[in-house]
Amino acid sequence: MTCPLTARERFALIMSHRPADRVPLDLGGTSLTSADPRVLEGLKRILGIRGEPVAADEPVDERILVALDIDFRRVGSLIGGKSWRSGERTVDIWGIERAWSGDYWDIVYSPLRGATIDDLDTYPWPDPSVVSAEAPLEDYQRMARELWEHTDKVVVAEHPVYGVFELACWMCGFDDMLWRMAGDKPFVHKLFDILLKLQKAFIEPYYRAVGPYIHLTTSGDDFGTQIAPFIAPASFRELIAPYFTERIAFTRQFTPAYFWHHTCGSVYDLLPDLLACGVQILNPIQPGAWKMEPERLKADFGKRITFHGGFDTQNVLPFGTSEQIEAEVARVMSAMKPDGGYIFSAAHNIQHDVPAENVLCMFQAAKRLGQY
Repeated sequence: MTCPLTARERFALIMSHRPADRVPLDLGGTSLTSADPRVLEGLKRILGIRGEPVAADEPVDERILVALDIDFRRVGSLIGGKSWRSGERTVDIWGIERAWSGDYWDIVYSPLRGATIDDLDTYPWPDPSVVSAEAPLEDYQRMARELWEHTDKVVVAEHPVYGVFELACWMCGFDDMLWRMAGDKPFVHKLFDILLKLQKAFIEPYYRAVGPYIHLTTSGDDFGTQIAPFIAPASFRELIAPYFTERIAFTRQFTPAYFWHHTCGSVYDLLPDLLACGVQILNPIQPGAWKMEPERLKADFGKRITFHGGFDTQNVLPFGTSEQIEAEVARVMSAMKPDGGYIFSAAHNIQHDVPAENVLCMFQAAKRLGQY
């Protein structure tokens, strides 16, 4: 019997589109593939894990990750996402105000709604030098280096900044921003120029710190709704792709890590453009969205990109029986596993209403059915 591969050996084979011993497994390797603390506590209970974690700053208790044989470990955080709390509301460095809804901090005030192009010149943009100076970059570097040198796990850097499209939508309001992308392109380009400049200012010190010690890095910018992209591919190429391409190219000056991108929704029609921008790993593969079936994605793009995610978190994981969960794991693996190029995880963060028993069932099935 051959020895199992290390997480890094497994990841290297999968990224080169070759079979490994099994499909890599992820829980908590990114902030978008984790689970609600209540679910994690439930996992600890049924796994027999007691007491406090060894390190209080672990995104997911290391004992859970070891028990489930998870291949990825996360370091870093958003450094362009700091917020100040006032009562039941928060305001971040971009001027976006949020209120607690019970599960999330939802946007209640978009500071650039109705702004003119001249307003962009006088808006109080954050000072990247101040924000970066306040970020614990030395701690991130130390943690990344320790993982790099003393474990065999795949080290993942959390993205330090928001995407230009989602941040613009949050600052202007989705309705306001989307009509501008159709009817006020000078405003859009000027706003994206400003945001890209700020992205670069955040990115450079962050990846100078962690870049040598990571295997992949993430970004997030939702380009899709449940039934279609937010904008047509031609508009994406004109308005978003140039900025996204430059961000990825700039990041690669400071790290050789693979570039992973998260976008919810139906982005099948944008996949050629995402590939052209430099995306190498696509997450979350939302299986209920239009044209995002694993079988279709693998057949059409499986030789050119690695897929990450794909297990239904909208219906099967929260409500399915153990038999239904195993059947869905089998379906996803059957579609995505052949010839490498696939990393298994839930198709987004696991919400508080998901039974921990279902999560355990999913990962146990994935480890067994993900074998080559």
